[in-house]
Amino acid sequence: MKITDIRATTVTVPLEAPLRHSNGAHWGRFVRTVLEVETDEGLIGLGEMGGGGAGAELAFAGLKPYLLGQDPFALNRLRYAICNPTASLYNNRVQLHAAIEFACLDLVGQKLGVPVHQLLGGKLRDAVGFASYLFFRYADPKTGAGEVRTVEQLLAHARELKRAHGFTAHKLKAGVFPPDHELACYRALAAAFPEDTLRYDPNAALSVEQALRFGQAIADLRNDYFEDPTWGLAGMRRLREKLPIPLATNTIVIDFEQLATNIRDPAVDVILLDTTFWGGIRACVRAAQICETFGLGIAVHSSGELGIQLATMLHLGAVLPNLTFTADAHYHHLADDIIEGGKMIYREGRIAVPEGPGLGVRLDRDKLATYAELYRSLGSYPYDRDPGRPGWFPLLPNTDFADPRSAATPSLDPP
Repeated sequence: MKITDIRATTVTVPLEAPLRHSNGAHWGRFVRTVLEVETDEGLIGLGEMGGGGAGAELAFAGLKPYLLGQDPFALNRLRYAICNPTASLYNNRVQLHAAIEFACLDLVGQKLGVPVHQLLGGKLRDAVGFASYLFFRYADPKTGAGEVRTVEQLLAHARELKRAHGFTAHKLKAGVFPPDHELACYRALAAAFPEDTLRYDPNAALSVEQALRFGQAIADLRNDYFEDPTWGLAGMRRLREKLPIPLATNTIVIDFEQLATNIRDPAVDVILLDTTFWGGIRACVRAAQICETFGLGIAVHSSGELGIQLATMLHLGAVLPNLTFTADAHYHHLADDIIEGGKMIYREGRIAVPEGPGLGVRLDRDKLATYAELYRSLGSYPYDRDPGRPGWFPLLPNTDFADPRSAATPSLDPP
């Protein structure tokens, strides 16, 4: 079996409401690039990647000469053909490689008639649990609905998500408002769901001293972990020395060199594995094995997935023996998906692992065309800017938080 063609299609899929984060916002939609890798046997493998509000079609087109004629089974060879260490100094292709690996594993699974999890050694669980992944949100400018800014709005949103999907862990994506406001929100979540676990993630917006005060103020709660409260291994190491809460990251340990550094001189207790950031599913499996050897916790990270990447997360979660935490997913914030059958369904906070050949998902061609056209009409958006705060840009640590008293609903017109 040989690769004969690759096609990349950028789509934008609406969200229920614009999601705010410490570095900017998702402007009411996700922009994703869908990859199709075709072979001489007529099989088509699927991949997916994000891009901070922008498409990646040209980047994939640039890799076409590297891929044509290659064998999808030869994954080790493909990895070094695409992102060998020297080439990566000039043009980091790790995330592009991840999408290509997804597609190749999809092809191999289809060829052999087995799901990807079987290629990875076999599943240990039939479904993967997820956290609620709560965001502060702007209201949808078309409907006026969906705002999450106050304690009351956050609790109402969390209760609705728990009712609809059965979540028993709640993650607050934060770093948007001043720490005291977010502390009140977080403690209110703990009071509202005393049997559930919590995690707080301000995307490194806090100084070490702010993070220390915040961590001390939540130390009595049922925390899964304290995720990326401040930037850098040195700052996290200072916090780890002083706080009883496990520290987690998806930003400062995202490759094997950083993992080795963290093992040699511990700063983080839980590594969030992202199938895109780490360069593919297989790299995440390898990292999880290393974490198991050295007693580090793991979880599965979300980077704004549609159904194709969600499938990679499910196959990953299915095979990891040391996955004791629920996974992250933005998925329930989406209004739709581009896979056949529509959005996958949560049952009691879990999503079933696909059992079809390969990734177990196929494209809905009509939806792909619809959301590709929507992308062409709306274009990209700057992920690291906030549509409600013109001229603002994030600092690390942040010294200019948003005002929680402001109920403004910004326009989401293309910038």
